[in-house]
Amino acid sequence: MRGRDDRSEGFFSYVRLEERIPKDHPLRPIRALADEALASLSGRFEGLYSTMGRPSIPPEMLLRATLLQAFFSVRSERMLMEQINYNLLFRWFVGLPMDAAVWHATVFTHNRDRLLEAEVAREFLAALLALPRVKKLLSSEHFSVDGTLIDAWASMKSFRPKDGSGEPPAPGRNGERNFHKEKRSNETHVSTTDPDARLYRKADGRESRLCFMGHVLMENRNALAVDAALTHATGTAEREATLVMLDRRKRKCRITLGADKAYDATAFVEDLRERAVTPHIAINGAVSKHGVVRKTAVDGRTTRHAGYGISQILRKRIEEVFGWIKAQAGFDQVKVRGLAKAAAVFTFAVAAYNLIRIPKLLVQASA
Repeated sequence: MRGRDDRSEGFFSYVRLEERIPKDHPLRPIRALADEALASLSGRFEGLYSTMGRPSIPPEMLLRATLLQAFFSVRSERMLMEQINYNLLFRWFVGLPMDAAVWHATVFTHNRDRLLEAEVAREFLAALLALPRVKKLLSSEHFSVDGTLIDAWASMKSFRPKDGSGEPPAPGRNGERNFHKEKRSNETHVSTTDPDARLYRKADGRESRLCFMGHVLMENRNALAVDAALTHATGTAEREATLVMLDRRKRKCRITLGADKAYDATAFVEDLRERAVTPHIAINGAVSKHGVVRKTAVDGRTTRHAGYGISQILRKRIEEVFGWIKAQAGFDQVKVRGLAKAAAVFTFAVAAYNLIRIPKLLVQASA
């Protein structure tokens, strides 16, 4: 018998939101891990909010929504609120009841800024990795590090002289700006849109960009990111951020650290040895016309061991972290302004990458 296209709507729904999500949906184990990590941060959240006044958006919901933004490449908070309004999967993951009103995008952004400025992102990443079943997946001895450029949310036309000189852009929504014969540098110019952005060129012959530099410390057993940082883009930022991330880790034994040839600097290698870190760093061994290899601090004491070659192979997996963050999480260009907020969003994207991979690794470990 043919069914009728009856457009009348029922006033009530007798199906729970929980029942509408398939039992085997990939987001179920991800939400379980996120909830465990967020539960351990409850005391931290209490310290961020006043005991008086009107209740704000729960921080757990704010952070779950931020993770969704990375999982599904939602490019703006306005689009995220629109998705949560009619997407039942998004409502379930955030923890918003079926009949609850969705927040205004501006209200959501203002509430989330409190968490971004408080460096909760790094604490969330640490809480996730500290879960007992997750901790078993991590190596405590072998690590890799690398950095990548993240474009700032600022136009090159906003890079203006600090003394106020220079011609302004032509009138219009996207007015012309002539840079011909104008020498620009971070010492004399600054972006009026995002003063924390820095003009940086990756290599000779490449274009200069207003950007930040993201850094990730990865353990080598399952290639999970164990720490992240975002800094100004400078020639020494990679090495300086590495030392900061190493100093944040509590350890009791000597570790190895794999890295590319950009880290082959004598002072940096000495700093690693002082921290009981074996430098499994690729040798920047450019051979001159006289056949002489440049001096390197990574000598035969390190390269003769088989572990050095293994680290050189495994360290390349850190590019998978950067690739996912830029392609899937939409972090090839940061969508916020200011170093503090950009660093928090970058760290959340790294945590989202871990959350995507950990459930699969747990299944493999239990098989």
